[in-house]
Amino acid sequence: MSNLPITLSVVAGLLIVIGLIQPLARTLGLSSSVLLAAVGICIGIGSGFLLYTDKTDAFNDIAWIFVHPPVNSEIFLYIFLPILLFQTSLTLDVRRMSEDAGAILTLAVIAVLIATAFIGITLAQVSSMPLMVCLLLGAIVATTDPVAVVAIFRDIGAPARLGRLVEGESLLNDAAAIALFTVVLTIITVDAKPGIAESLLHFSRIFVGGVLGGYIGVRLLNLLLPLVRELPLAQMTLSLALPYLVYVINEQIFDVSGVIGVVTAALYFNLTGPSRISPDGWRFLKDIWEQLAFWSSSLIFILASILVPKLIVGITLWHGLMLLVLIVAALAARAVVLFGLLPILSFARMGERISSSFKLVMLWGGMRGAVTLALALSVTEHDSLDDQTKQFVAILATGFVLFTLLVNGTTLKPLIRLLKLNQLSPLDLALRKQVLALANDKVTNAVEAAAETYHIAPSVAREVGLDNRGRSEKFADQQDIGTDIADRDLITLGLVALADKERECILVHFQERTVSSRIINALLAQVGRLSDHARTGGRVDYRREARRMLGYNIGFRFSKLLQRAFHINFLLAGNIADRFEQLLLSRKVLDELIVFTEQTIATLHGRRVAEILLEILQIRLRDTSKALDALRLQYPDYSDKFERLFIKKTALRVEEMEYQALFSQGLIGQELYGTLRSVIDQTRRDADIRPRLDLGLKSQEMIKSFPIFTKLKDREIKLISKAMRPRFAVPDEVLIRRGSKGDAIFFISSGAAEVVMEERRIRLGRGDFFGEMALIANKPRTADVVAMGFCHLLALPVSDFNALLVKHPDLKAHIDGIVENRIKMNKEALVG
Repeated sequence: MSNLPITLSVVAGLLIVIGLIQPLARTLGLSSSVLLAAVGICIGIGSGFLLYTDKTDAFNDIAWIFVHPPVNSEIFLYIFLPILLFQTSLTLDVRRMSEDAGAILTLAVIAVLIATAFIGITLAQVSSMPLMVCLLLGAIVATTDPVAVVAIFRDIGAPARLGRLVEGESLLNDAAAIALFTVVLTIITVDAKPGIAESLLHFSRIFVGGVLGGYIGVRLLNLLLPLVRELPLAQMTLSLALPYLVYVINEQIFDVSGVIGVVTAALYFNLTGPSRISPDGWRFLKDIWEQLAFWSSSLIFILASILVPKLIVGITLWHGLMLLVLIVAALAARAVVLFGLLPILSFARMGERISSSFKLVMLWGGMRGAVTLALALSVTEHDSLDDQTKQFVAILATGFVLFTLLVNGTTLKPLIRLLKLNQLSPLDLALRKQVLALANDKVTNAVEAAAETYHIAPSVAREVGLDNRGRSEKFADQQDIGTDIADRDLITLGLVALADKERECILVHFQERTVSSRIINALLAQVGRLSDHARTGGRVDYRREARRMLGYNIGFRFSKLLQRAFHINFLLAGNIADRFEQLLLSRKVLDELIVFTEQTIATLHGRRVAEILLEILQIRLRDTSKALDALRLQYPDYSDKFERLFIKKTALRVEEMEYQALFSQGLIGQELYGTLRSVIDQTRRDADIRPRLDLGLKSQEMIKSFPIFTKLKDREIKLISKAMRPRFAVPDEVLIRRGSKGDAIFFISSGAAEVVMEERRIRLGRGDFFGEMALIANKPRTADVVAMGFCHLLALPVSDFNALLVKHPDLKAHIDGIVENRIKMNKEALVG
């Protein structure tokens, strides 16, 4: 038999072992990573025995594959590592993880440097090995593996924040440790030894270069995804290509960190992917990635473990003593970071406080795994290193991995239980009673309905309902819990639930194609911030963030600045169109949230809490409608066109669902269904083309709309238009400030403004002008002028204004008359 069939048979056998280890690990209450390591070591030892024993040669071909596997460190790092890094990043809640960004970065970067230095210096003092070799070992064992730890957390029900801290640390410290490993290995193996400054510069270059490579890669992917919007298999294929291309290009072409590139790409894709892929497609993609990561992590664990006997050949008592020193040094370095540096961060208000129980679990849960073994294997394959260095690094790194898996991994669950981190918080415990009561009501109704449908005796239905209720009550009474939850906590829970529901509603509209992909990412980001503020600051911060959402972002302000300074209108028109679409969708979603509050939250949290939440939502709805109405008044034609398209998209979705239902029921065939779908797709593509918004900022047309300029000739209007500066104003924008210098007169082409004086307010509308009083009197402005809605204005500088009055006496007389009337009105107001 050739090598290829044997190799394939071995891989298939390993996959069977991996599949069977899952239920075995659950039965034994152990982490599957621990069992995989144990099985891999046994396979490695058994294969060596079968290959070299004189008793039989029947298994030599298979044993040879295990003793001399066709894998090396490069295969581990290039085939398995990109998948593991990318999938782990997709599962992270990046926005929630940002709450602990300071702690995660400290553990991922500073902790790696401290652990490397601490381990290296300690081993150099007690062993005969050079300092740089000991630092190399320190960098290898500084990277943690979250697979086993997070699996334990999920099995035992540990707090979600603890899992985020461990996963975030591990994801980023892989990158830091491998980058540091590369720098130290370069110092050891090259003839020209770089200095400290040069080494730090090299480390920074590969780190920053890796980030840029990953960012550029995912931006290119995001450009391709709209082309395969309705093709989930194609989306998955493109996403699979991304981490490999980023890793290889970063490592081989630009000589920067491939690990950092993959992590950057995955985190950014985590944030932007849901806005470019339908919700169903995103779930499909994440499920496939989870399966790929399971195969990769399991294979890399078992294959690396099979190599353990080979890596620890020549182990002595001295190595055992050095391993003990390594374990103590690694734990001490980690303790310094957890109990020394993290409290400083919380004291400096650079992150939330992490409890001592969390720190103890993170200290003992810092297990090492496949990446450490792969780096150790790469050292044994390096031709520039001597045999003593290779043996020292391989034995100690392998021994340290085995210790963390077999000792830490098997005792982590008891530690979590001892610290009572597997128990629900008092709030969750109290809330559980309400959830169970709500579920019981629904189950009872469902049982009664099913009994009636299937003609089952009502007594049987009552018996099943009572049995279910008794089981739930017994479950709820397992721990002593309070009977009430403070309204403040319930309101916070309700606001978080509303934010999650709002995200879900937005994604549903995105899936139904009633909202364009160009604004979905901004909407999801806004809802993410809304959820974060609800968690940290309750209803006060929620309402503050909701008001901020209706404001104008930096992109809008920048486009308005470009319009004002350089008369560039298209960016501002695009931002206004985006705002119209966002407001239209937000109002629709708020209506859905009100129904959700009345039907679900009121049942779960009580009517009193629901009424408070409804009041908050009504305020949001009122403010959103007000902002939307302001746009409608300014651009009524565009509003009609856009709302017509919105309804058209809804109708297309209903029509599409009807065709799908008929096809699934077998009432229409594939050919007819395909024809109907193609018509829908073409119509939808036409509907996706958003109508163009004309800002109406053409100077000559605006000038002609003013009654005072009607007597001017076209040539004169053309000359004046060159001096006029079109200006766009948003609601509540201050157009003129009291006390400022009068440098221009403003003409209102559309919209309305309000002159705010101490004694009264004067409203001005289309055709009116303001700012002339300060020019004529040559004095500072005497009032504020504020835009009441979206306004189109023309600003005429003072020199051009004076020249215009000199050239056109009739116009001067008209303006003088208006000025006299305003002066008279102001005096009367003062007398009154």
